Amino acid sequence: MFKIQISQKLIFSLVTLCMVGVMLIGSQYSFAEASSLSSSPQKTVLITGANRGLGLEFAKQFKQLGYTVIGTARSPEKAVELKATGAQVVALDVTDSESVASMAKSLKGTAIDVLVNNAGVIGNPQENFKSFDFDKALMTYNINSLGPMRVTQALYDNLLEGKEKKVIHITSILGSIENNSGGYYDYRASKAALNTMNKSLSIELESEGFTCVVLHPGWVKTDLGGERAPLEPAESIKGMLAVIQQLEDDDNGKFYDYQGNSIAW
Repeated sequence: MFKIQISQKLIFSLVTLCMVGVMLIGSQYSFAEASSLSSSPQKTVLITGANRGLGLEFAKQFKQLGYTVIGTARSPEKAVELKATGAQVVALDVTDSESVASMAKSLKGTAIDVLVNNAGVIGNPQENFKSFDFDKALMTYNINSLGPMRVTQALYDNLLEGKEKKVIHITSILGSIENNSGGYYDYRASKAALNTMNKSLSIELESEGFTCVVLHPGWVKTDLGGERAPLEPAESIKGMLAVIQQLEDDDNGKFYDYQGNSIAW
């Protein structure tokens, strides 16, 4: 009987030691896992025209996802709401080559995972052929078509260092030739040009692991979209972020809306 009691005590002790050991190993594993996660490099996104509208909402929602956010504005001192998101604010005028070069110089050595070329203008929305304003059209092209190319070219090395290598151009369904219902000459043409440039870019950079797409945000209630627009910025950006996060190699060069639907060119 005494021997049996001793055996039971030994068994109890061994079980207790085993349980303590498992707990210690588990806590060490959890700590190691947590340390690994906390030391994981944070992803970085750069958003042009981030001081208002869609750009500002992009900054807010990317920040909520844990990204390091770099937002550009022509007048950083006025970008109060953008600064309040915790984003790094950088001066940039996408039509000015010197401004673009200065922006790139200030970010030298900074890996960028996602570039969102968001800055854009509506141009002359009420135009028709007889009232076509050529000077205004040139400015629209300079901002909407050439601006994104300037920025992407200037940040090529930064994107090459990034892990995601995603280049997102905010376009419009009005840039679809198949869906053209007339009017908006310069805006439609500028976005169609952007779509075409993105396609060429996607082909050239595909071998380097880049994914370049054009996204239609929907008709959104912003300074550009107007008060009659049915879509709130938060909903549009939430949808586009879901599309951006799910992009794969096969999506390179594609044209999607904020819900992930493919749009005809």
